[in-house]
Amino acid sequence: MGKVVAIEHLTLDGVMQAPGHPDEDLRDGFRYGGWASRRQDPAMQEAMGARMTDAWSLLAGRTTYERFADYWPAQEPNPFTDALNRVRKYVASTTLTEPLTWQNSTLLKGGAADAVAGLKEELDGTLVVFGSGVLVRSLLPRRLVDEFVLLIHPVVLGSGRRLFEETPPESFELVDSTTTRTGVVIATYRPGAR
Repeated sequence: MGKVVAIEHLTLDGVMQAPGHPDEDLRDGFRYGGWASRRQDPAMQEAMGARMTDAWSLLAGRTTYERFADYWPAQEPNPFTDALNRVRKYVASTTLTEPLTWQNSTLLKGGAADAVAGLKEELDGTLVVFGSGVLVRSLLPRRLVDEFVLLIHPVVLGSGRRLFEETPPESFELVDSTTTRTGVVIATYRPGAR
């Protein structure tokens, strides 16, 4: 059985919206995009790369998929780019249609939670999610995320889309943590007993 690993940049107040650059995600008038870019550290790439083994696939929502498909195929060859271009990609979207433009991409049929539950039954590997907040939040009520790798930045924004918005009560077990030289806490959690 496969597992889902969600890798998320978060602020101290739980905001996950637009960590990479100013115009990444302007929904709801969000104006603080790029908040994570100043604290990049090699330890972050190591934490992400550790989940990108031989038996992994990318799982993405529409917005993340479109941004990745626009960006990564145009980058110079390097291990991260090569891994993303080569890997099987599963996309949850009700607005995209096939064929998808990025090589090795498959559009999931039906609702995201049902489709991901089916993938977990079919696959033996890891489905890695980067961002894709709408998708991840849709998986939470059914406990379909097996592991969270949270890159928690020492920033408070006060507004923006949060990872745990309107979710049922849940407890988690900390299985690993480290702090980067830039003050980012990388914490790995697994859902605990209800």
